Amino acid sequence: MYTVFAGGVGASRFLQGLVQVVPQEDVTIVSNTGDDVEMFGLHVSPDTDIVLYALAGAVNPETGWGLTGDTFAVVDQLQRFGYERWFNLGDRDLAMAIHRTRLLREGRPMHEIVAGLARSWGLGCTVLPMTNGRIETRIVGPDGELPFQDYMVRLRTEVDVREVVFAGATGALPAPGVLDAVSGASAVILAPSNPLVSIGPILAVPGVREALAGSRAKRAAISPIIAGQVVKGPAANMMRTLGHEVSALGVARLYAGLIDLMVIDEQDRALAPAVEALGLRCLVTDTMMTSPERKTQLARDVLAGLDAF
Repeated sequence: MYTVFAGGVGASRFLQGLVQVVPQEDVTIVSNTGDDVEMFGLHVSPDTDIVLYALAGAVNPETGWGLTGDTFAVVDQLQRFGYERWFNLGDRDLAMAIHRTRLLREGRPMHEIVAGLARSWGLGCTVLPMTNGRIETRIVGPDGELPFQDYMVRLRTEVDVREVVFAGATGALPAPGVLDAVSGASAVILAPSNPLVSIGPILAVPGVREALAGSRAKRAAISPIIAGQVVKGPAANMMRTLGHEVSALGVARLYAGLIDLMVIDEQDRALAPAVEALGLRCLVTDTMMTSPERKTQLARDVLAGLDAF
């Protein structure tokens, strides 16, 4: 059984490859909900929905989020009424949010809602939100705190990040099944996601970091940083302004004590000895997921690296 901590586009692409290598029924995904947001009065779960859409083969390949061929009639009309349109949701995407919001208002817990959504998309894997509670990732910049989506989408990450805060984390609990997914897995993989705001919120849920540190599973992480750059997203700039080295080694330092194997790109081969000096094994391979074949091969490489010890 394989458990993957997932957030964002990089995670969804890795998962597309993983389910070509192992049966979906053997995969459990713990999804980041720290960047959930209320838009137009609806509860939107961007990272969870990206995973669902990607595994269902419905994600927009050009953006990495949203649905292929979606239309935008609703937000077009809302804009006429004076609503801001910085968070652009397609009509079918909005249908997901309407359904999720109705169930939440009826008192259904998030893990049951996500399980139902996964079934509705025909998925065989288990998708778990990191918590049923509300943890809100907030970015502290020069002018104070911002909700994550304001930083990411409205302001296009053009803010110097001075701190990342996970509001509500102290009193939260892991969603049912999360700790079992960590302790009972044969392998736990931290997807190539932003370590600060995609994987970080999952680890901030009380008990999750401790469960991962103490797990008997083989544990791996895939660096989202390649040759000092990130393929997509704000991870590089965030790491830089927060004082972390912007490299695969910097990511490995963030995960030291939680993983056994660090997976880095061929372009970072020279960093392998420094990664291993942290007490980690290092797998050097092509981590650029530029095609379905490359996604699948990366998954094979990671699993082979885990099987090697």
